[in-house]
Amino acid sequence: MMDLFDDGPADNTPEFSVSEISGAVKKAIEGGFSHVRVRGELGRVSRPGSGHIYLDLKDDRAVLSGVIWKGRAQGLAHRPEEGMEVVATGKLTTFPGQSKYQMIIEDIAPAGAGALMAMLEKRKAALAAEGLFAPERKKPLPYLPVIIGVITSPSGAVIRDILHRLRDRFPRKVLVWPVAVQGQRCAPDVAAAIAGFNQLTPGGALPRPDLLIVARGGGSLEDLWGFNEEIVARAAAASDIPLISAVGHETDTTLIDFVADMRAPTPTAAAELAVPVRMELLAWVDQQGVRLNRALTTGVGQRKQRLRDLARALPAKDSLLQVPAQRLDHLAERLPAALRSAAAKKRLQLSEAALRPAILSRRIAEDRRRLATLAARLAPDLLTQRTTRQAERLSAALVRLSDHATRQQSERAARLATLGRMHETLGYKATLDRGYAVVRDGQGVVTRAAQAKGALEIEFSDAKVSVTTN
Repeated sequence: MMDLFDDGPADNTPEFSVSEISGAVKKAIEGGFSHVRVRGELGRVSRPGSGHIYLDLKDDRAVLSGVIWKGRAQGLAHRPEEGMEVVATGKLTTFPGQSKYQMIIEDIAPAGAGALMAMLEKRKAALAAEGLFAPERKKPLPYLPVIIGVITSPSGAVIRDILHRLRDRFPRKVLVWPVAVQGQRCAPDVAAAIAGFNQLTPGGALPRPDLLIVARGGGSLEDLWGFNEEIVARAAAASDIPLISAVGHETDTTLIDFVADMRAPTPTAAAELAVPVRMELLAWVDQQGVRLNRALTTGVGQRKQRLRDLARALPAKDSLLQVPAQRLDHLAERLPAALRSAAAKKRLQLSEAALRPAILSRRIAEDRRRLATLAARLAPDLLTQRTTRQAERLSAALVRLSDHATRQQSERAARLATLGRMHETLGYKATLDRGYAVVRDGQGVVTRAAQAKGALEIEFSDAKVSVTTN
């Protein structure tokens, strides 16, 4: 009979669904931990395309998952990085899909200056490994920039100090790009300003600066943190315009100081590095002008003195010209006689050669024998060429000499004929033909009537007649 009844006691524990249990746990956790601050080290940090940030907060014994929604992530003053010690503010909740709890983080900040410095050193080492701090990549500053771009807050004392110092030293045109110099907007504003100045067109309506100054006054590490952001350092490294970093006081150091082409201890010092002192420059130019004039005057004077010394060492011009002038006069006196003598010798040689064919033939024969002797010493091809050329030369010379001799003989024959005709014309026989007669006595020709005595001989053109006078 006892088998008809239940053997064990009845279980009256209520049954819950999985969702009911998850909801109850979620309500309990969120009710007990609706606002908490958790200190820990960041482990895994994930940034998916949705814009949310998923991370782990850990210590030496436990790990707490956390999430920063996209809206909160965009407004963070410090970007979470793995290994960074932080203090996270938010609330605890659960994630039913994986049966785990997590922290919804509304704000996250480094856990004191030590954490910031550790993160800064890590970031500094990474940028240095990329070569962004290398001295060889730094650009020289222009000696006298025409336009200076200043990136700073337009309402602070920094811009007034820079403008005042520039006005005192060397007034230049200044373009100010206003930015936030601390807080969440500092880093993106400064990076955008550096890139914006580099995108301007040189000589355009808004001209591109020749030099950039990034300036801010002093402050705490947290105040200057915007200039330690990686986007600022990379923007400064990518700038084609030389850049001076003037962030904080002399003891303050930020990442942009290592990347910039020049670091100034203060904003005022940056203005002093940007331009020279105009009055000092003018004084230096005047001094150089005086030195140049003095050097020119001294140099010209020394050369004049040197020229005078050399002139005294030279002999007088008259003494230099006396001997050549006397030699010229002597040669000028001898020149006409020498020319006549040389012309006579050449004329005689030419006459002898032209009137004596035997001499010419003998010389030609001698030349031919000499050519034959020389030809025997030469190579066959050269011998033929030289013989041909010499034969042609000799033939041409023979033709010229024959022509000259013939021409001279003709000229002399014509001259002889002319002289013969003159002789006949001027002779007394031609006079006899014109009706005259020659009277001779035993002594010679009778030219006076008183001489005509005794036996006379009268010569006519055709005969002679003897006559006797009383």
